[in-house]
Amino acid sequence: MKRIFILVLIFLFTTKHLHASIKEKIILNLKNTNNLTFKFEQKINDLFERGECTIKYPKKIYCIYDNKKKKIMVSNGKTLVITNENKSNYYLYPLNKTPLELILDKNYLINQIQKLEGRNVDDKYYNFTIINENNKINIYFNNKNYNLIGWQTEDIYQNLAITFISKIRTNQKINNKIFEIPKMRMN
Repeated sequence: MKRIFILVLIFLFTTKHLHASIKEKIILNLKNTNNLTFKFEQKINDLFERGECTIKYPKKIYCIYDNKKKKIMVSNGKTLVITNENKSNYYLYPLNKTPLELILDKNYLINQIQKLEGRNVDDKYYNFTIINENNKINIYFNNKNYNLIGWQTEDIYQNLAITFISKIRTNQKINNKIFEIPKMRMN
């Protein structure tokens, strides 16, 4: 009976240590990441989109969607603009009114991850659920290389948005001009 108890304690300690180790490696990886460039696939309700993005910490993102209109999403850290290549339509949002503000703030993510218990998903992913005011964000990391691989949020219209990222490149040389808010065309 004593042996079984000792084996259970060893198993629990080892499992807890393994999860702590993954969490520490995710935090270290985030600390060492200044920017990310990646391909993405996103599903919002029944709409499926894909494209390529660059994130520069803190709070900057540039995405071009692979669709007919070549939708563009850009944040300069304060404002989020959604437009298209010919800039015929503009949608402006304060970044702090979107869940992206939290996802694009690596110091916030690190702080939250330090406080949270993560969960192992299918021995492939590690998930943290962040709740901040009206935002619930499920953020996922790869168990092997500790890279961010996606997130799940509700957008400003209460639509479930699931984003998967792949072909991730970190700390690339990037042109900071891509994060400038496009000028609106006046007719």
